[in-house]
Amino acid sequence: MKKTSAPELQRANALCKHATALALLGVCGLAPAMDLLQAYEAARQNDPNILAARAAADIGRERLPQALAQQMPNVSFSAQYGKNRLASTSPNFLGVDQTINTEYPSTSQTLTIRQPIYRSYLLAQTRQAQAQFEEAEATLAQEEQNLLARVTGSYLEALLSQEQLELVLAQRAANTTQLDIARKAFAAGAGTRTDIDEAQARLDSTLALEIEARQNKAYTLRQLEQLTGSPAGVLARLNLANFTLADPQPADLDTWIARAEHSSPQLLSLQAQLETARQEVDKASSGHEPTLDATLQWTSSASENVYNVRNSYTNASVGVQLTIPIYGGGYTSSQVRQALAQQERASQALEAGRRDLGMRVFRELRGVTENIPKVRALEKALSSAEQLIVSNRKSFQAGTRTVIDILNAEQQRFLVLRDLAQARYVYLSARIRLLSLVGEADLGALNAINHMFGP
Repeated sequence: MKKTSAPELQRANALCKHATALALLGVCGLAPAMDLLQAYEAARQNDPNILAARAAADIGRERLPQALAQQMPNVSFSAQYGKNRLASTSPNFLGVDQTINTEYPSTSQTLTIRQPIYRSYLLAQTRQAQAQFEEAEATLAQEEQNLLARVTGSYLEALLSQEQLELVLAQRAANTTQLDIARKAFAAGAGTRTDIDEAQARLDSTLALEIEARQNKAYTLRQLEQLTGSPAGVLARLNLANFTLADPQPADLDTWIARAEHSSPQLLSLQAQLETARQEVDKASSGHEPTLDATLQWTSSASENVYNVRNSYTNASVGVQLTIPIYGGGYTSSQVRQALAQQERASQALEAGRRDLGMRVFRELRGVTENIPKVRALEKALSSAEQLIVSNRKSFQAGTRTVIDILNAEQQRFLVLRDLAQARYVYLSARIRLLSLVGEADLGALNAINHMFGP
């Protein structure tokens, strides 16, 4: 095999590196990059799910003052004014009927004050409202945690798709360069037709991968824009100088599950729902109990009847009112059975949520712990793959390797780069999701991740 000259090989390698650099820079542009923290702040202001969750929390918060208000005195005032006309017919002393028309006004004012003294329904309703208030707060906290995890996942997916596209573009540039080298070598009598066909096949395959990569990038950017409510533009890239791998502390699964069961907003919400169902049972059972109210009423009326049209009356009364339910057709008993069924459903939902939470903590903890050695192994594999390319190029120059060998070595390097980028982003995403499951995904955790992005 005829050797390719060293200057020609150097020019080819330089062209490959230059094309790779252009592919990497072409997607970025010169616009200011949006980092992860900025994406999260935009999502907090524009994401409809979190906005709906805040409105739902406001709804839940109002249940407690409404329940407390029903235990306060109820004061009402009513006033009435009427214009009356009376026509009466009666015989006079001569036996002749005479009609007398009388018009008079009538007024009435009533002030009523009612203070509940004992109503078990209201007491249970207040305890239920407190549980609903806690549920609203826990649900909002859960949505805040979910939003942080969703924005982080969407941001990392967009970055990964961008890097995958850049790798495909760099691979296309490398394949184009190797195809050019194969054609020149064949024209000089140093190569074979098989080298050209192999390089052409690799290039055609890369073009198909480029189409898929562009579609994936457009989709992930669109997904991020739906969360932030604004164009994604240029994203701050992962700065490998600031990228660190940190083992979860502690690494014990049972400890993480215990933390999740104690602090998870999802479980706190389910526990509040169970307490709400328990108080619903007490509310339904109160239908069998008596109620006792204190009442005070003051009434002032004038021309109250047609016989004493010019009289006025003032009446004041104070007392207590006792109401004892005797028979309601089984309505209350049915309500109790229904409330007990709702309590059982809430209890089982809590248990299902606890088990599901444990599985998700297990999955995300493994996502962190297993990707740490995976990233380190792939970093070593990348060094080996780069050295393999250098060795194959030198061997190609010496005539002991072909263009196909160089293509295979470069293909291996691109695959390692792809897997390495994916492992890094999976590690970061799992790290945030793990914290969100235990209710600790806050701005501090997000800043720790965001520090790894940028120039």
